Amino acid sequence: MVLETKPWDVTEHLDTDERIALFLEAVFEDGDATEIAAAIGTVAKARGMTQLAAETGLSRPALYKALSGEGNPGLDTVMKVLAALGVRLTVVPSDRETA
Repeated sequence: MVLETKPWDVTEHLDTDERIALFLEAVFEDGDATEIAAAIGTVAKARGMTQLAAETGLSRPALYKALSGEGNPGLDTVMKVLAALGVRLTVVPSDRETA
């Protein structure tokens, strides 16, 4: 018996606001800007880039470029996209100790 496999696609599992928030939270914890942009792009693709473009007022090509992981989206773009995705950015104290 041959076991058939298919590539794993995270976008297939980003089907609720809670799953999206947990996915982004995990990526934000690492703090790598490139990975954060790529993760937001992944969520945007899961939700539909055309719809997201309409909700943010940004063009699809601009969104693809900014959220590719190679782009460098401005904070205003990130905030618009997160709002359109139904999540928000919050700030909490880090675990690092202060001297």
